[in-house]
Amino acid sequence: MECDRKTSGRGEWTSGTAPQEHDVHKVKLEDDIVQIALQRRGRLRLFEAIDPKRAAHLVIDMQAGFMTPGAPAEIAPAVEIIPNINRISAACRQAGALNVFVQNSISEESKQSWSNWFGSFWTTDKREGMYSTFMVGQPGHALHPDILVEASDMRINKFRFGTFVEGSSDLHERLRSRGVDTVIITGCATNICCESTARDAMMLNYKVLFVSDGTATHTDFEHNNTLNNMMLTFADVLTTDDVIALLGA
Repeated sequence: MECDRKTSGRGEWTSGTAPQEHDVHKVKLEDDIVQIALQRRGRLRLFEAIDPKRAAHLVIDMQAGFMTPGAPAEIAPAVEIIPNINRISAACRQAGALNVFVQNSISEESKQSWSNWFGSFWTTDKREGMYSTFMVGQPGHALHPDILVEASDMRINKFRFGTFVEGSSDLHERLRSRGVDTVIITGCATNICCESTARDAMMLNYKVLFVSDGTATHTDFEHNNTLNNMMLTFADVLTTDDVIALLGA
């Protein structure tokens, strides 16, 4: 039951040619992982229905600093998922679900409280580039101009990879106050901030929908490792069209 499929910019499934550089990811769910999931729970799809009014679409880090050519943390394929993210956002507004635009953020406080990340994982010049890109108020911190945001949507800064981890944001409290029990994950990077947010959300008892053609990272290898992890233990892995159908149902 191995899935080896290429997602188009419209969220459709096609097959055949390998993806071009910076194209949308070629999705592959490994047969042995699929079989383990089937043996564990008897089905692949976990959530056949959701209540849109208790759902939040978390758009992770779709910022200029991740999509500007040559930026210190450039994730070039992320540009390709913008149309699918905008489609899901529009469907959420129509169905009564909440859109939350989450922005990777650095502050003077987080430089100190997360010094291991900034001090150990970056060269000096790259670290300074991250500061000048993602400090709150810098141009790179802004959402990409093609990401469509409306007044009814929520915006939130996060100061760690995962949105829900201690020290990152107050999103969990804000969602709980609204009765949200389901989160839809899109954005970048698939295997870093999206995966970290999804893992913690599941362990905080949210239903998690992880969008295979609405997330992006550097390579298909990284993307598919996360999708297999998500599908096995943490989330329903769905396409943009699947999510829109759930919202419309």
